[in-house]
Amino acid sequence: MKTLQTTGLNAEGAKEVTKLLNELLSNFQILYMNLRGFHWNIKGRRFFMLHEKFEELYKDTSEKSDAIAERVLTLDAIPYHSFNDYLKHSEINVVENVSDGDTAVDHLIKSYSLLLGKERIILKNASKNNDEATVAMMSDFIGEQETLLWMLKAYLSN
Repeated sequence: MKTLQTTGLNAEGAKEVTKLLNELLSNFQILYMNLRGFHWNIKGRRFFMLHEKFEELYKDTSEKSDAIAERVLTLDAIPYHSFNDYLKHSEINVVENVSDGDTAVDHLIKSYSLLLGKERIILKNASKNNDEATVAMMSDFIGEQETLLWMLKAYLSN
């Protein structure tokens, strides 16, 4: 039995939301790979602090990716799961060979800003479709990422 039959969610609305969630998943997966690269390649006086922070962020990104994929499955769709899909549907660009902390943080500010915009669109669509679980997930993500953006911007302040 399909999950939607027991949740009372509208199939067309769920289809719209899962398309957006899969796009978000793609962006999270590219962000994850970028964070791993920053973690591995960071150099300079702030190495220890940034190395640790990037590890914290990629672990969080991995957990969020898993939650998004499981939500897609709950809505009776298939989450994207190939790098080809991620590259095709992500607006976050792959970043290579970044070892400078300020450059990495600047890229993260742009990436998280993009994610916030996508999450707000999903929140609006999910709300329109009475999908409270997706609304709650996006609301949690938005709150965390707004705080993270503030911290990343403070890091770059003089």
